[in-house]
Amino acid sequence: MSGCYIAFEGVEGCGKSTHVKRLAAHLDALVTREPGGTAIGTVLRGLMADPTNTHLDARSEALLMAADRAQHLRELVVPTLASGRHVISDRSVYSSLAYQGFGRGLDVETLRSINNFAIDSRWPDLVVYIRVDLAAVRTRLLKRDTDRFEREDDEFFTRVMHGFDELAKREPERWLVVDGTPPKDELEIIIRTEVVRRLGLT
Repeated sequence: MSGCYIAFEGVEGCGKSTHVKRLAAHLDALVTREPGGTAIGTVLRGLMADPTNTHLDARSEALLMAADRAQHLRELVVPTLASGRHVISDRSVYSSLAYQGFGRGLDVETLRSINNFAIDSRWPDLVVYIRVDLAAVRTRLLKRDTDRFEREDDEFFTRVMHGFDELAKREPERWLVVDGTPPKDELEIIIRTEVVRRLGLT
């Protein structure tokens, strides 16, 4: 049997990375991320996250993300799933729809088509969306050095958050929306319980 492909989504500072690792430890799953889950992806991530790249065009950004994703799925995600092991990714194809689509203003359906080609139609089995408000995001980002995406303004983050909300509404069977405000240990149990129930895992 193939493994399950689980993606965590949300804006910067929502706690994705922490809960990716915690759920993966429980499920003995492979931990990865987008962009940057492969050697090629790490190079692409460096280009896109570098705050000095202030003139990167939105379409160029979207295509770089899709290129990273194509390599990621082909090299790492699909083979791991085929081996029977679960994969848990910090971000997925849905981040492009939210960030480059709703955030940058590119056509969401065009992005969906480009990315569907990139991933060869292998979308996540379940998306865990950790939802937090903008004030919480800003408070958490103050505590660390920020990259190019994290330096965006409040209007951008508001559009991205709205995008995630809309994407979740369109595919409720694929999305698990959780409130990101409880303490980490409490939220870990909430996520684990719901993921196991939704995917029929143990």
